[in-house]
Amino acid sequence: MSPETLARWQFGITTVYHYFFVPLTIALSLLVAVLQTMWFRTGQDKFLRLTKFYGKLFLINFAMGVVTGIVQEFQFGMNWSEYSRFVGDIFGAPLALEALLAFFLESTFLGAWIFGWDRLPKKIHLMTIWLAAFGTMLSAIFILAANSWMQNPLGYQYNPVTDRAELTDFGAVMTNPVLLITFPHTLAASYLVATGFIAGIAGWHLARLNKAAATTPTLPAGTEAEVDAEATAAAERAETDRQEQISGFRWALKFGAIGLLISGLAVCITGDIQGKVMTDVQPMKMAAAEALYDTEAPASFSVLTIGTLDGSEEVYAMTVPYVLSFLATGTLDGEVRGINDLQAEYEEKYGHFGIVNFAPNIPVTYWSFRAMMGLGFLAMAIGAYLLWVVRKNHLPRSSWWFTAICVIAPLAPMFANSFGWIFTEMGRQPWLVFGVMPTAAGVSPGVGAGTVLTSMIVFTLLYGGLAVIEVGLMLKYIKEGLPEAKPVEVVENDDQPLSFAY
Repeated sequence: MSPETLARWQFGITTVYHYFFVPLTIALSLLVAVLQTMWFRTGQDKFLRLTKFYGKLFLINFAMGVVTGIVQEFQFGMNWSEYSRFVGDIFGAPLALEALLAFFLESTFLGAWIFGWDRLPKKIHLMTIWLAAFGTMLSAIFILAANSWMQNPLGYQYNPVTDRAELTDFGAVMTNPVLLITFPHTLAASYLVATGFIAGIAGWHLARLNKAAATTPTLPAGTEAEVDAEATAAAERAETDRQEQISGFRWALKFGAIGLLISGLAVCITGDIQGKVMTDVQPMKMAAAEALYDTEAPASFSVLTIGTLDGSEEVYAMTVPYVLSFLATGTLDGEVRGINDLQAEYEEKYGHFGIVNFAPNIPVTYWSFRAMMGLGFLAMAIGAYLLWVVRKNHLPRSSWWFTAICVIAPLAPMFANSFGWIFTEMGRQPWLVFGVMPTAAGVSPGVGAGTVLTSMIVFTLLYGGLAVIEVGLMLKYIKEGLPEAKPVEVVENDDQPLSFAY
């Protein structure tokens, strides 16, 4: 394989892996802040226990996201130096703000939150997690601003002397119509992951606690005097803790399930708007998402399309009339341009770049688009089902299929996010910057295939090891259940060393 192909594979592997942690970090930070706010306002121990429980899982995920994200910046210099040289004046601005402003905001206040439980007044400590959550969302804005510019370059001019794109209007970069809709869509999709994470874990624990109650033997009548008093007290404490765990996880399940439905609806609304913006700025991507080869008005939505192996034409399609026209244009009879017509237009407009085929990989864009939508709707259905399961104070029964549902609750939206980004990035091909820089032109000229392959293998093995650590830590602390609600008291002794609250 060529250095370009290997560099794309490496960036794809590391980016998809890194993005497993991003949506959970973005949304769970704010949801943990909500849980702590509930404890601050009500004083109920269950909210403190939920804050500590999901807060610990959030910290594990945050740490892994930081570690895996560092590699992304390295690759701009390692494998994509020509791209970095060409767009550095523009791409570097939002990335610098993300590092200097957003990341420092979230990391500083997250540190204060971790070590400040017994050092800061409750109001100040609560403020730190809200500011950390705000930092994660601010970070997302700047990252998405850079990516949106690649999808729809604005606010720049080309300097033929330096052969570089130069920033002329930072405001245009930050008000890019692609960014203005991609940010809320990404945010909603992130909350779909985090609420599924909360609901899935809570549902699994409720089923486990219900099973424990059903299998706990009861003492026979008349034997109380023979039972050791200490054992009896321990059993009573265990039962009290079980009831408190049930109360906490029942609230968490309802909170997460309702969040799945609300965030799912927000994903649908923002996704619909994003589809129309995408049709305006990247019509080839919309055509590829539907494997639409010929222009149609009205256009039908493809439920299933089978094409030739090279993706050059349609063989069979199962369609729903008018739906694609509405998704792309907002009208039932709107015209949606096909791949063949756009190919002819781009050959005339961008032929000087030497690109032969302006269409992306049709099977990848077509199926990733459907996987994204299908998994998102599945997550919403799971949210509705979990609400039904705990209706009227019922508890779910422990079974393999209910455990599977609880596992799918966070994984379905997580993979939906991944497929969404695969579609977004693959659908932009053959461009690194749409209409400005082909992908082939951005590769580092002095890096050979062997070097890229070696680093790709190393990163893949390293990330595989990190995956084992991540899953192991998550499962360990998930199984422990809600921690004890120890009183939180502010220590006035300045000489006492900082303590790690978890």
